[in-house]
Amino acid sequence: MSTTTTVDRALRAALYDDTDAALDAGASLLAADPAADGELTRRGQEFVAAAWRRGWQPADVVRLVRRRLDDTHVHLVSALIRAEAGERPAPSPRWAAQLEELDPEPPRLADRFSHATAVLELYRLLLRLPALEPLDQARPSAAPRQPESRMLTRIRALLAKAEATGYPEEAEALSAKAQELMARHSIDEALLAARTHTGDVPGACRIGVDPPYETAKAVLLDAVAAANRCRAVWHDALGFSTVVGFEPDLEAVELLYTSLLVQATTALTKAEAAQRKGGRKRTKTFRQSFLAAYAHRIGDRLRAAAEGAEGEVVGGEGELLPVLAARDVAVADRMEEMFPDTVTTRLRGVSDAAGWEQGAAAADRAQVTGRPRLP
Repeated sequence: MSTTTTVDRALRAALYDDTDAALDAGASLLAADPAADGELTRRGQEFVAAAWRRGWQPADVVRLVRRRLDDTHVHLVSALIRAEAGERPAPSPRWAAQLEELDPEPPRLADRFSHATAVLELYRLLLRLPALEPLDQARPSAAPRQPESRMLTRIRALLAKAEATGYPEEAEALSAKAQELMARHSIDEALLAARTHTGDVPGACRIGVDPPYETAKAVLLDAVAAANRCRAVWHDALGFSTVVGFEPDLEAVELLYTSLLVQATTALTKAEAAQRKGGRKRTKTFRQSFLAAYAHRIGDRLRAAAEGAEGEVVGGEGELLPVLAARDVAVADRMEEMFPDTVTTRLRGVSDAAGWEQGAAAADRAQVTGRPRLP
């Protein structure tokens, strides 16, 4: 029997039938034929390439595999993605960054039957990936990856310090400075694009929204996106939100959301510890209410900070308001093109008053409004 025939029989047995018996039958065929390993890997690369044609990107696939399966499958799919990419250039800078972030560990070795079972479980998932909206069609696909600007490097450093400090006042100052720099960077990029007529257009990226309490986290991401002139659409079943906006604003959303989520989680842990110390048991409802309040209050503060940053510039840059208005229209149009049929999701489980009050207080401590400049 040829290796191709072995792989064909195993895939027919396992991939189009959801039963464990079918999976075992396919894994048994593969385990008994070591010569089929190379062909099996080649088929996996074909599944990965098919995912790209359906609009997926490396980080999206890895995220879903981690959500639905386990670490062994993450190692397997990371190896497949790296092999499929080969030596050809990445289609976009964001894609290249996702390839660099793949799990560097090789797949963990196991007995042949267990390994074949894991591979077939992964291929089942890859085969059933739905089509997604393409993200980068509006931007040049072969654009070279530019080194990170000194401004973004400084912003990353400020947010890292805000996450690490145990002092709320210090975190306030660091987050405030980072938000000020983000707003200024976005405005500078918008004015530069308008003056040089570069034809800058909105793009999109996907940001993971992981359990638990995904709804509250999606609300937080939506608030961060709105404050940075972006739009966000949450895909509950797939574990991510698609954020639409101009590239500098997308970078700001990714950085700030990640940092605020870390700060919110840290604050929630401390709040629960204080509640337990006081003899009160905290529940899932407390955590959901805490994060919902945090997202709501942070959204208000981010919008105020963004408006303040724009107000500082409008006086000296008369062209700013028309430029920003045009960019808002472009983002809205791109959003409508990608997602013509969106629905509003109601946030449920927010009924714990103590959780809401402490979440709002934590958002106040993560202050993001700018400080008055020293003379």
